[in-house]
Amino acid sequence: MANGITGLILAGGAGRRVGGADKGLLDYRGKPLVAHVIERFAPQVDALLISANRNLDAYLDYGYPVVTDASAERLGPLAGIAAGLRACDTPWLVVCPCDCPQLPPDLVARLMAGIGQARLAIASTSEGIQPTFMLCRRELLPALEKSLAAGERKVRAWCRTEGAVEVRFADAAAFRNLNTPDDLKLKSA
Repeated sequence: MANGITGLILAGGAGRRVGGADKGLLDYRGKPLVAHVIERFAPQVDALLISANRNLDAYLDYGYPVVTDASAERLGPLAGIAAGLRACDTPWLVVCPCDCPQLPPDLVARLMAGIGQARLAIASTSEGIQPTFMLCRRELLPALEKSLAAGERKVRAWCRTEGAVEVRFADAAAFRNLNTPDDLKLKSA
């Protein structure tokens, strides 16, 4: 794909549901979750970034630039997206979390086809919207920084404010996050 799209994998969370572990580096079927995501995501984009706030060397070992939140405070995924937009030198940034190893192989193409004239598109399934699977224009950075400065921490709320369009995907299972140690064991079996 050569549409001027940078991919961003969100791997900067605190890992509260996995006992504080770095979720992207947890084993799933013999390799870290982030490795599965890279395999599916990298072929869909022109450039790839990883948003992480710890274990930076481990993420750098994958051969892609690593971006960190601008603030030492844990401001959530929106701060990671802002870091990605700051580092992005293409017109578009597409985002996915590090804990969804089954993400659709046509995620980027479908989001791009569905965005129309909007500046932001998010995935949607029968189970609801999936706002951390988004495609946005780089020009949204000032609006995102303003929202963060005003205290906004919820991805859904920011997407609503920015008029995100929803792009429907039939396979809800492709968007399931592996959030707990039990999820990793059940899915690995």
